[in-house]
Amino acid sequence: MDLITLSPWDLAISAILVLLLALLSYRLQLGVGRRLVVAASRSVVQLLLIGMVLKFLFSQDNPLLIGMVTLVMLLVAGHEVMARQKHRYVGPWAFGIGSFSMLVSSFSVTLIALLVIIQVEPWYAPQYLIPLLGMLLGNTMSGIALSLDNLSRAAWDQRGRIEAQLLLGADYAQAIGSIRREALRSGLIPIINTMSVAGLVSLPGMMTGQILGGSPPLEAAKYQILILLLIAFGTGLGSITAVYIGSVRLFDHRQRLRLDRLQRASD
Repeated sequence: MDLITLSPWDLAISAILVLLLALLSYRLQLGVGRRLVVAASRSVVQLLLIGMVLKFLFSQDNPLLIGMVTLVMLLVAGHEVMARQKHRYVGPWAFGIGSFSMLVSSFSVTLIALLVIIQVEPWYAPQYLIPLLGMLLGNTMSGIALSLDNLSRAAWDQRGRIEAQLLLGADYAQAIGSIRREALRSGLIPIINTMSVAGLVSLPGMMTGQILGGSPPLEAAKYQILILLLIAFGTGLGSITAVYIGSVRLFDHRQRLRLDRLQRASD
């Protein structure tokens, strides 16, 4: 099946639908109409720009240039994780915990996929590396952000209980153990829910895109299975790394709770 190319008018029709939704939200006084239009405009500009960047990048085989692009992707994702925290860590930890966790999880899983599973030659071929890393970064970013936010928020709200357990002789790992488990659970629930309904309630974006692009449905399903499983592992590894580093950072060497290492996002 040949790929059906979209014209600007095709995209304009979908944009008109979003404008209608913005007008409806205005009439219903939902207060999100402006944000909806801004978000839609941003997505259009960002996707068109990344389309042009990828078109240029796919014609290159310079590993240094490709490495710089992946570094920019990591830095932007790290900033986004930091921005989603209500109680952020003070100093470079706010940016460092999320970025390091994504470096450990997304990059390692992407390398496994390229070197062991897909076996691309060369392994840094941008048409494989960039989309794979992008999907893994986007999903692990959400899991890590959720986990870290729940960890810091719960530690802040339950500081009295944590300090009481420390006074009773518990070490820091015991005092924050239940909070840490709940934070990890919150980070994994979205990907678990996604996998539970994949193919029954929804067709994931990658599989849909491949089918629309003319790929056989079974091959599209195989790639989607691969991506979902890699995302699940990457999200789990990234969330575990972030939560364990974050929880250790909440205590000092004398195992005292140090909430002064957190600050509210509005501060």
